[in-house]
Amino acid sequence: MSLIKTTGTLLIAAFLFFGCSKSHLPTAIDKKIETLKKEPKWNPPAKVYSYTYNGQTVYYFPSHCCDIPGEVLDEKGNHICSPDGGITGNGDGKCTDFFTTRTNEKLIWEDKR
Repeated sequence: MSLIKTTGTLLIAAFLFFGCSKSHLPTAIDKKIETLKKEPKWNPPAKVYSYTYNGQTVYYFPSHCCDIPGEVLDEKGNHICSPDGGITGNGDGKCTDFFTTRTNEKLIWEDKR
């Protein structure tokens, strides 16, 4: 009987440890996502992608409406560019090759509220 209790206790501990693990995202990106969670839900829902762009990992926050630009951030949360959106729909012009040269797309987070 004690073997069953011990096994059960270990399974519960493993679930709690692995099931509640912290995010593996950079702190700045995690904070930006937490800010999005506090806003009203977007339509379409907010998403965050990671890519490799110009030899570094970047995080893309797509535009969610009209003239609002999308945003590409580095791992420290620094703004690199806005590849789309804005009045012209072409962003800020600082990374006109973003959509054609980015690689290793990963959906990092999607608002599923």
